[in-house]
Amino acid sequence: MSKEESKKLDLDFTKLSKIASSSCIPVAVQNIDTKELILLAYTNEYAMKQAFEKRRLILWSTSRQQLWEKGATSGHYFELLEAYVNCEQNSLLYLVRPYPQDKHFGICHTSNSEGVARNCFYRKIDFDNQELTNVNP
Repeated sequence: MSKEESKKLDLDFTKLSKIASSSCIPVAVQNIDTKELILLAYTNEYAMKQAFEKRRLILWSTSRQQLWEKGATSGHYFELLEAYVNCEQNSLLYLVRPYPQDKHFGICHTSNSEGVARNCFYRKIDFDNQELTNVNP
């Protein structure tokens, strides 16, 4: 079973150490209409400037070490409507809207049983046994 569908909690606590040399900061991505947190990703200065200029969700892929424009391969883009910076200026919040408008469109690379892309936070952690429950199977 893939990590994306597993019920086992198996967190990658080394992720930040892997990207430390990438000069990246975290970006929380929120759907402006539903207020749902749909993705946590990373950006560097170049990706941030591209996102602001094009008004689209453009990030830095820490796994591929390259610019990542969400929708460039799938055709499902996200319009960047607002951006906020935290108090220490070491993380960002992007408010986005799917384009073309589709309230059922998710942002994750995984899909539910109906083949619809989910948002990335689709598994709930049981505090007692730390087992995962898929809330969008």
